[in-house]
Amino acid sequence: MKYKIHHFELNMKEDQLKLEQFLNRLHGDVVSIVPNVKPIFRPMGATAKVDFLFIVEKIMN
Repeated sequence: MKYKIHHFELNMKEDQLKLEQFLNRLHGDVVSIVPNVKPIFRPMGATAKVDFLFIVEKIMN
């Protein structure tokens, strides 16, 4: 079995359709989607933002 890791830049508010199209174009099976969560500290408290995703695809032989 072979695996391929994709790096997908993401803006959570605008890229839903772009992510959907990317996932539908993959030829193998999606094994995992790992978000890169970045903490953001603001005067009202802390929150988080997802900058990009690692998408693990299992390649069919």
